[in-house]
Amino acid sequence: MASLDDLRKRIVSVKSTQKITKAMKMVAAAKLRKAQESAEKGRPYSEKMQNIILNLTDSISDPTNAPKLLVGTGKEQVHLCIIMTSDRGLCGGFNSNICRLAKNHFLKILKEGKELKIITVGSKGHDQLKREYGKYIIKKLSFKNKKKISFLEAQEVGEIIIDLFNKSKFDKCILFYNNFKNVITQIPQAQQIIPSEKKENLKKNEPIFYEFEPDEDEILEDLLPKNISTQVFRAFLENSASEQGSRMTAMDNATRNAGDLVKKLTIVYNRSRQASITKELIEIISGAESL
Repeated sequence: MASLDDLRKRIVSVKSTQKITKAMKMVAAAKLRKAQESAEKGRPYSEKMQNIILNLTDSISDPTNAPKLLVGTGKEQVHLCIIMTSDRGLCGGFNSNICRLAKNHFLKILKEGKELKIITVGSKGHDQLKREYGKYIIKKLSFKNKKKISFLEAQEVGEIIIDLFNKSKFDKCILFYNNFKNVITQIPQAQQIIPSEKKENLKKNEPIFYEFEPDEDEILEDLLPKNISTQVFRAFLENSASEQGSRMTAMDNATRNAGDLVKKLTIVYNRSRQASITKELIEIISGAESL
């Protein structure tokens, strides 16, 4: 059984940890407001951009003459998976949920005999995947030194994807990230960005026809790469809000658990102290009676 001094030190240690987790919860709550606002503001633009691309895909009658970024290579042999996680931990199951969804997808790809390539964005995702899928990782990206992720970082990732596609390194590209719903719920997503994926759950409206000026090919040449970066940036924003929400929940649970542990240790300490005092009293009384 632990001594009174050990119990006292343990209680002090847990209380110190409780103060840290409580402070981290408050910091995450403050960051969450800004991150959630950014994610919500970014959704309409990225969704509208994606809808335009989807409508263009549906309107194509001759895929052989369409831009490859729009319709793909026509094959599905090589899959490029972009795993977007955080660079910092202590955020509950945020990173694990993304990696779990990605791993299930990896197993499906390899089971079908197709080739897998992985790019990790965020050190935590790389750490979880390197042991089992390290040989498939072709690039590791980390923006740990960046205080705030901007469109420039998304554009950097987008340029890497487009460069690999232009070199015929893959046929299909899928983004893995967490979609922010609320503080408690973050939903892992697998979004196909090359070629553009047709969404069955979109409202079936009348086909939208676009008039291009000056030229369709010239506009699509600029629009399609921008859409890749836009979807990556949206994933960054959703991940940022999801990370802070998950961290806030995790630190709140840790603070509560630390409080419960302090109560249990205090009870054990008081019982041990009472037993020690009782034992000393018995020894004193026994000694007095023997005289």
